[in-house]
Amino acid sequence: MISVLFAVLTALSNGAASVLQRRAASTAPDSEAMRLSLIGHLLRQKVWLAGIGLVIVAAVCQAVALATGPIAVVQPIFVIELPATLLMAGFVMRVRLPRPVWFGVAAVTSGLALGMASAAPGGGSATVHGAAWVPALILTGLFEAALIGGALATRGNPRAALLGLAAACAYALTAALMKDAMARLDNGGGAAALFTAWQLYAMAAAGVGALFLLQNALQAGTLVAVQPCLTLGDALISILYGVTLFGEDLRTGWWVLPELLALGLIAAGCMELARSPLASGDATAPARERRVD
Repeated sequence: MISVLFAVLTALSNGAASVLQRRAASTAPDSEAMRLSLIGHLLRQKVWLAGIGLVIVAAVCQAVALATGPIAVVQPIFVIELPATLLMAGFVMRVRLPRPVWFGVAAVTSGLALGMASAAPGGGSATVHGAAWVPALILTGLFEAALIGGALATRGNPRAALLGLAAACAYALTAALMKDAMARLDNGGGAAALFTAWQLYAMAAAGVGALFLLQNALQAGTLVAVQPCLTLGDALISILYGVTLFGEDLRTGWWVLPELLALGLIAAGCMELARSPLASGDATAPARERRVD
């Protein structure tokens, strides 16, 4: 229950951060795409710095969640970050959310519930044994290189989608490295074992890379193009890491059918929610419907 609670808190923080970062990145000129100057531009915007503050809160909550639960349980919960953010924004701004948004919320939450019930993830170890990290890091690097290369060869929403998937892969890698690093604390080594583990510093590097890729994805296209790739990619790649590196278990066989249905519901819900002005970071709230006599 602790891991689920902190996973939900992580999702809430990440969802709000994505909206703030999208609003800031959309003001950056195209000439700064895939350049470090993009980060310099964003550092001068308070709304982006607020988003980074929420990213730090999310990182702390995620560390606690991964230290107390399987990665295949924690990471998929993050798909609720966008619907939760829209519901909070509607409540705070006193905006009546349109029916499509509620359909999107229902699709994402029911898809998550169906997916978790069907896959029933669990088991596994807290650490990665032996040299299993070597092939995982090589394959991840090749996958990232292919996605970034494809993104550089295109523009607009296709580039945003590819970079969003690349960011998702980097975030999933960050979570796997974080879980392996945090296990050093539970194994009796204490803070010394944590700060001497290479996983901690690799996690920091992967996290910075993920943040850079996400900012470029948000700058390249719409949130509708980025969010489904980011949300589903992070969940699916994290599950892959959980199964291959930590030995976690998932149901297979005929259970794959409801799992695929769950993925479809989540993808459809994310696309619907990402079309909302609140999701795009628009400060102008949609007006309430007026009754015409």
